[in-house]
Amino acid sequence: MSSRPLEASAYLQAARAHWSIENGLHWLLDVVFDEDRARNRKDHGPENLAILRKLTLNVLQRARPGISIRRKRKRSGWSNDFARSILGQMR
Repeated sequence: MSSRPLEASAYLQAARAHWSIENGLHWLLDVVFDEDRARNRKDHGPENLAILRKLTLNVLQRARPGISIRRKRKRSGWSNDFARSILGQMR
């Protein structure tokens, strides 16, 4: 928990804030990257791929804000020029 004395409502608010961030990230990873169906189970594979998914998600979220993440992934797969434009926006 916490060493700081708080009222129950403050603890509840902190817990909800934490889980809303947590659920939002996992929902995106599952919906956009279908992470729950990943079959890599050996050695460092799952951890490495999770890092790559999160890195990719960060790049896609920052580039071209008017387009959905799913659409950016699809267009990047169809067009090398579009993929380069997404990667070119990394800093």
